[in-house]
This record gives sequence, structure tokens and C-alpha cells, in this order.
Amino acid sequence: MDDTDRQLLALLREDGRASVAALAKRLGVARGTVQNRMARLEGDGTVVGYTVRLRPEVQDRRIRAFMSLAVDANRTEAVLHTLRGEPSVTSLHTTNGRWDILAELRTDSLEAFDAVLRRIGLTDGVARTETSLLLATMK
Repeated sequence: MDDTDRQLLALLREDGRASVAALAKRLGVARGTVQNRMARLEGDGTVVGYTVRLRPEVQDRRIRAFMSLAVDANRTEAVLHTLRGEPSVTSLHTTNGRWDILAELRTDSLEAFDAVLRRIGLTDGVARTETSLLLATMK
């Protein structure tokens, strides 16, 4: 990956719907160059998809939280596998330090949120959790 690839990815992060012509103009390269680079980045798995970002107040599942999980030894992959199947888990990150996994949770109601917390807490391999509700997002 070179500087042009990195600049292309930065532009796509800003606007994933930008046309190839617009991207080429901003990068100062030919349209074919952008098309070839995008095809290569998609083909080698660097770019795995494109998405839409919504304003937080428009999104369903408005109750959001971060859950930190400590996992029993050698159980991280099994716990991650279970969490991937939980619809209320919107992102997963492995971490170092006190916690092994950080999960973002989204639900429609406090009742649903409580149910998710109970399900995750009962997951085989989860030693302990700590959850913080997100009250506001600044950026």
C-alpha cells in the first residue's frame, strides 16, 4: 500500500459514495488508476464493504453502551464467536490490559438492554463485565 492508496482510503472514509471521477480529480490521477486501485483493495480484502452512517438521533436502537469483558484463559475465540451472534452487539474489539474484549451494544429499550446484559453475563468463558451507557456523542 502506497501513499495514493492511503489517500484514496481517506477519501472513501469521508464519502464512500464519491464517484470514481471525483476521487480521481482529488487525487490527481486517471479514473482507471482509481478503478484499478479500488478493485485491488477490494480483491485483497483491505476494503471489505461500504456503509451508510446515520445521525445518532435517527438510528434505531438508541440505547447504546460499551461493555468491557474479562474472559477466562483460552476462551476469547469462543466468547467472540458467541458475541458475533448477538444482534445487539454492533462492534467487537480485543484489547490489552484489565479487559480482554470491548463490545458496543445497542438496544431499543432498557428491558432489552437488561436482557442482553444477562445473556452476555451468562456466556461460558465470560469471567466479569463492566458496562457504561453512552449518554452523548461529541464527535
